[in-house]
Amino acid sequence: MNTLSIVIPAFNEGPRIAGTVAEVLAEADRWCHRCEILVVDDGSTDDTGVAVTRLVRAGLSVRLLRQERRAGKGAAIRRGVAESLGALVLLTDADLATPIDQMGRLLSRIAEGADIAIASRAAPGARIMVHQAVLRELSGRLFNRLVRMTLLPGITDTQCGFKLFRGPLARALFAESVVDGYAADVEVLSLARRAGFTIAEVPVEWSHVRGSKVRLLRDGARMGWELADIWRRHAVMPAEQPPQAVPAERAATTQ
Repeated sequence: MNTLSIVIPAFNEGPRIAGTVAEVLAEADRWCHRCEILVVDDGSTDDTGVAVTRLVRAGLSVRLLRQERRAGKGAAIRRGVAESLGALVLLTDADLATPIDQMGRLLSRIAEGADIAIASRAAPGARIMVHQAVLRELSGRLFNRLVRMTLLPGITDTQCGFKLFRGPLARALFAESVVDGYAADVEVLSLARRAGFTIAEVPVEWSHVRGSKVRLLRDGARMGWELADIWRRHAVMPAEQPPQAVPAERAATTQ
């Protein structure tokens, strides 16, 4: 049994954030003896912050972190991870497109020795229960192909928002990251691979949920620019040594 921090980036998620937190807490109680949820309100203009504040006042194990203005999903996750305390850190989207009951699959891979376990919609055994629109799905496949060709060969899906890290490693990697947008996942996984850490890709069930905050043209163009910037900064650099604080703490997260 481990201590677990769950980071949920949220932008205008007022209608569903309370339900999401309830589902996440119920599932986390099955696996961990102590859990904290960190909801990072990324400059929402609705009542997301109010809804989370009610949960805090009700005594739930939830913390609300506010960004004054929208900085991007990557920036929100970086903030949440930096303030996390758990031996393990789980990232999940507020819409629970990957159901929280898939967490056990990721925990199993960490228990087997992986440093990072990432959910995949493309790995053998994955099941897409509700598909995205065709153009959105094709653009996602194209992006992942570019990622495989440039930075992360062998990883079929970097963008599924359900990832589990050993806590010290998550905090070290996100402290090094600078990408604020949706390509932050690529940067963090690239940093991990260059430093020699093990990334396990885990097939999961996934469903498209209406209300996605990703805008195909605007955000797609930004992700392409971010990917080019990551490649420029990382691909031409020699492999790094693992962050010094991580190896000594690794064993503690498997007990």
